[in-house]
Amino acid sequence: MIVSFPMYDRPEIALANDALWSAVRNRLGYGPETLNRDIGLWDAWEHPDLLLSQTCGMPYRAHLHDRVMLVGSPDYGLPGCPPGYYNSVLVTRSDNRLALEDLFAQRIVINQRHSQSGHAALIHHARTLGVPVGDVSESGSHVRSACMVARDEADLTAIDAHTWRLIQRYDDIARDLRECDRTVPTPAMPFITAPGTDPAPLRAALSGAISNLAPDIRATLNLHAVINVPHDAYMAVPNP
Repeated sequence: MIVSFPMYDRPEIALANDALWSAVRNRLGYGPETLNRDIGLWDAWEHPDLLLSQTCGMPYRAHLHDRVMLVGSPDYGLPGCPPGYYNSVLVTRSDNRLALEDLFAQRIVINQRHSQSGHAALIHHARTLGVPVGDVSESGSHVRSACMVARDEADLTAIDAHTWRLIQRYDDIARDLRECDRTVPTPAMPFITAPGTDPAPLRAALSGAISNLAPDIRATLNLHAVINVPHDAYMAVPNP
């Protein structure tokens, strides 16, 4: 069986993710003893023995929605977002005083083309403002995008609001960056399981585990609950 929590599994919170899975496994009564951290994202998401993982909204609606089962949506208690939703923070350098509309015409960096928070949300925000998007490069991760902006290798990036909170908590580069705006909320990165697996026991185990996490683990993960955001809400979000 494959279990992974890859979306926010940075070194500073790895032990907290381990504790979360251990609590989920104890409630389920089965599953691997440890998280799978050596498997690629798509290899895990499409694995026939996937028990539990977390994906991004754009891969889910574009490729995975008919290949996996939706378990539930995490609630990270993000400001301005309904439970089970998240949004993106548009970030530039602290000393860059250009207006947001002008920043969109500058050097843009995204984490990945298939990212809801780093790519789709940014493009949708630009379209809402009615402004064109300049040259776009791809960094590979939100943290790398933030580093590129801080080093004046890019002028604007979109970082999912929970990752931005972790960058502010753990990375010194945060002091060299400023928030320009926030995008509209969309359903948060869903927990998924393989087709043919009943998601209800997994959702119940996740919910119960989160409710009973130790206060320090809960504070590290900022994970409040699992919300039953419907499949149609994910599918209604526009693709770039």
